Amino acid sequence: MKEKKSIKYQDIGGQAVMEGVMMQSPANESMAIAVRRPDGKIYVTCEHKEQAAKKHKWMGLPIIRGCVNMVVMLKMGMQTLDKSTQMLGILEEEPTKFEKWLAEKLGANIDKVVMAVAMVLAVVLSLFLFVFLPSTAATLVSHVIDSRILINLAAGVVRIAILVAYIWAVALMPEIKRVFMYHGAEHKTVYCNEAGEELTPENARRHSRLHPRCGTAFLFLVMIISILIGSVADELIYLLFGIEKLGFLARFGRSLLILPLITGVSYEVLKGLAHAGDHIIVRALRWPGLMLQHLTTREPDDAMLEVAIASMKAAKAGADRYADELGENVFLYTGEEEAKAKENSGENSEETNEEKEGAQA
Repeated sequence: MKEKKSIKYQDIGGQAVMEGVMMQSPANESMAIAVRRPDGKIYVTCEHKEQAAKKHKWMGLPIIRGCVNMVVMLKMGMQTLDKSTQMLGILEEEPTKFEKWLAEKLGANIDKVVMAVAMVLAVVLSLFLFVFLPSTAATLVSHVIDSRILINLAAGVVRIAILVAYIWAVALMPEIKRVFMYHGAEHKTVYCNEAGEELTPENARRHSRLHPRCGTAFLFLVMIISILIGSVADELIYLLFGIEKLGFLARFGRSLLILPLITGVSYEVLKGLAHAGDHIIVRALRWPGLMLQHLTTREPDDAMLEVAIASMKAAKAGADRYADELGENVFLYTGEEEAKAKENSGENSEETNEEKEGAQA
């Protein structure tokens, strides 16, 4: 009997970016980005991405690796969005006066400062929506309910409601709708690759746009597991310190302290469910996260599937060999055009300033 061929690159995954898709291959330690420009051409780039656990073994330990992965993905998400914008040939927005001042004071590159400011704002917004507001709701509920489990359940329900409302609201934007279509293209291409099929739009189109390893499913798991761990934490606080109900500040602080544990456990559960087979119980546990992806994905067209496939092929080939995998209408991105555009933009800006000074004189 012929042995079943093992499927390689099973854990390749990615994210949708501006008019494109990013794919990351842990096996090849590579990250590829492919975008389609307005002229219809697909541009691809791929770089080496060494896993954090390879440098520091402790970062690969269970629970801890989930926290590390969240931080890495947040940083990588910002970088890939910025990179995809550059690859599209879109000139970046002018930095704000605050960002310029901060870059000057820190002696840092302006691009890095802009990225850091964006990350800080994203973290602050996330803490406000998913820690501050749920903690406020739980504190209000605690005035009328004594059950610590029900209090945490109320906070969890508020988190889920905020998450769904936020996704629904941003999906109304035309640009985000296209990002969600590319998100669907990413999932279909990942499924096609995992099935060992030839990477073509025809093959990818047949697959589902809902994937169990999606970040959307991870977010939903975080919401559910926060209820369980929060309830256990409150019981421990009661047993150790005799505190029956936490005030707002105590609850907010407790939520921040257990956030790394929630993130780590959620990551392990997500990984476990993704590779746990197709048992009815496993399907039931995956179901809520998959249903939430109906909001974050849309059916892509073949042109989007072509972009996702170009990114997948580059990630599988690796940073050293991806240039040999470029198909028809797929081109290597070097960044030279954008560098020239920036130089010309700077020269034009200097000429304009000189003309203004001359006019004033």
